[in-house]
Parts: sequence; C-alpha cells; structure tokens
Amino acid sequence: MANVKEFSVEEKLTSLVTLQKIESKLDEIRILKGELPIEVADLEDEIQGLHARQLRVEEEINGITEFIEQKRNAIKDAQELIAKYEKQSENVKNNREFEAINKEIEMQQLEVKLCEKHIKDANEEISEKAVLLEKAKKAIASKEGVLNSKKGELEKIIASTEEEETQYSTRAETASKDVDPRLLASYIKIRNNYRNGLAVVPVERDACGGCFYSIPPQKQSEIKQRKKIMVCENCGRILVDADLNDSIEVK
Repeated sequence: MANVKEFSVEEKLTSLVTLQKIESKLDEIRILKGELPIEVADLEDEIQGLHARQLRVEEEINGITEFIEQKRNAIKDAQELIAKYEKQSENVKNNREFEAINKEIEMQQLEVKLCEKHIKDANEEISEKAVLLEKAKKAIASKEGVLNSKKGELEKIIASTEEEETQYSTRAETASKDVDPRLLASYIKIRNNYRNGLAVVPVERDACGGCFYSIPPQKQSEIKQRKKIMVCENCGRILVDADLNDSIEVK
C-alpha cells in the first residue's frame, strides 16, 4: 500500500494561507471589474427585450395597415356596386324593383361609411403605435450607447488583467491540491459566507483579522504554537498567527 504523507498542522495552515492569499489576489481583480459584467449582461437582456417590443409593435402596425387596405378595397367594391345599382335604377319597370335597388344602394352606402370609420379608427391606432415604436427605438439607442460604454470599460480591464487573472487561477488550482480535503471543504464554505472572501485571517492587535472580535491571550498562545486548527468563536474564520501570515507572500 502506498504511503500517504501526513501533514503537520503548521504545513496545513501554511497551505491554507497560501491559497487564501492567491484567491485574495483574484478577488482584487474581480473587484476591479466591479459590477460591470452583471451590468453588461443586464443591459444586453434589456436591449433584447426592447428589440422584441419594437418587432411586436412593427408587426401590429403592419397588421393594421393590411386591415386598412382591406377596408379601402371594400369601399371600392361598394362604390362599384352603387354605380351598378344606380345604372340599373334607370331601367326599372315597377316600384318594387326601384325600392329593392334603392335598398341595395343604401346598404352599400352604409358599408362605405362603416369602412371609413374603421379606417379612421385604425389610423388613430397606428398613430398611437408609432409613438410607442419611436419610444422603443430611442430606448434601444440609449441603452446601446450605455452598453457600448460599459463593454469598453470591461474590455480594457480584461485586457489589462487577463494574463494576471489566468496565472492566479492556475496557481489557486495548484495550491488547493496541497490543502487537506476536509480542511479545504471548510475553507470553501467559510469563504463563501463572506463577501470579502476571507476564510483564513491573522490575529492582529489581539483580535480576529476578519471580524475584529477580541482573542483571549491563552488562545493567541495556542494559535502561535500551530499545533491545532483554531477558529474565531465569533465569525468562524480560521485563525493564524501574524508571523506565519506575513511570512507568505504571493507575487
């Protein structure tokens, strides 16, 4: 059976501090990016929604335009029928035929008026839709201007930090392999609990370097001995002595 190397507590703490410092460097780069990646993604989603709204309004306008054209054709057909009936009325043989033709003329005249009303209402609706369309286009232009600006800022930051970020990411992956698996799981859980990502902190000025909770002298003495893993009673972060913390540099 292969021998599995047993790490001392000091070695475990050293690997943890190393990993923490590397990942803190990554955090600094991400802080530099700030909320830009989220803002860019949100703007892209918003613009996509505005484009969908613009397309919907354009389709509605096209549908109303087709409706107007149908009503204009209906008016044309009605007027042709009126002309036809009026010509027929010149050759009627009795009052019954005359009244029947007049009734048809009146019906077609009503059809013309109804179509004209529909066209008027439809044109008013198009005017309202045109206002909405113009607003959507202006909103898209405005949001795209902001998006381009945000993207430009983000691209500059990425260009200036990409190589550094890649290096730190690779180093963090390597460093995590040197950490005891159970300790690594605890480290990750603690790190995820805090926005600043600090899971391993030194004791500074007799207090936890994460939450500034006072550390009793006896516990500080135990931390300096590096004989067991010590955590802050208040925040749960892993505590190390300042000398160990300062001895590890990440460049």
